[in-house]
Amino acid sequence: MIVRILAVIVLCTSIPALHAQEAAYTTGIARQTIPSLIDCGPEFRNSAVGEIKSNESRVRTVPAATNFESAPKASDLFNECGGSELSSSSQLDLQDIPLLDAGGSEEFVMYLLADNYFELHVNGKLLAVDPVPYTPLNSSVVRFKADRPLTIAVMAVDWEENLGLGSENHSGLAFNPGKGGFIAHLQDASGNSVAITNRRWRAQTFYTSPLKNRNCLVASRQIRRSTPCDTRGENYAGGFSGAHWNLPTDWMSPAFNDSIWPSASIHSNASVDVSNSPAYTRFRDIFDAEGADANFIWTSNLMLDNLVILRTTVN
Repeated sequence: MIVRILAVIVLCTSIPALHAQEAAYTTGIARQTIPSLIDCGPEFRNSAVGEIKSNESRVRTVPAATNFESAPKASDLFNECGGSELSSSSQLDLQDIPLLDAGGSEEFVMYLLADNYFELHVNGKLLAVDPVPYTPLNSSVVRFKADRPLTIAVMAVDWEENLGLGSENHSGLAFNPGKGGFIAHLQDASGNSVAITNRRWRAQTFYTSPLKNRNCLVASRQIRRSTPCDTRGENYAGGFSGAHWNLPTDWMSPAFNDSIWPSASIHSNASVDVSNSPAYTRFRDIFDAEGADANFIWTSNLMLDNLVILRTTVN
């Protein structure tokens, strides 16, 4: 009996340690390693990638380590960077969209828009990534086969111009935090709504920047709240920091326990600033469908949380 009690105590005390993770911090600008993942011309921002060492001597990739260069790209709804620019959903022929295999027989169609970038996993399999990592804003469609229940896991990235400092030159300020956001509508082969982005999703940040003062960040176990932090843009960013958490290796797996993560926060179209973007407005009948009005979701902070994992299960 004593042995059994001790085993239970050891198991229970080890569970929080599996989920608790202290933030690692970086300071200043990262070293650029890739000038741009794609070239959309001089009028759009480069999707650069960089590296920076954190305080525990780990090299961090910013804004994120992605599968962009190796994974299949999602098909276009609207893509000004050399892709298709549909005027409305009526121009879309789903039979022209590749049917990807997530291991199953039921057919689904998912419509997605990320500000700025997404990687879509279904039942643990990477199906497609956003064809445009940064700007211009684009929207996509993915068609796939899978069996229910569906575990949908998305890595979403709010890209950055100032690598390591989660910001861009905007509104006359050199270091202005950008806005994230993700919206999606999942339908079956008959066009019936199966799932939309809403508060039922889970959302967790793994990279938060820029932090003018690290003490503003509320971080304890799975609570990573940056809403108390200053989001005003600046022209000088000396001493600004980024907070990083290691991605779990199985974050996309159906077996991963996301119940301890916060629920996704919903954000208005105005907050995400898509009201004048054709990538969104041309497809309101999909994203704002009657009876299936999808929400833009993210963590509680659109401005500072830059690498976010979003998950939901569809039964």
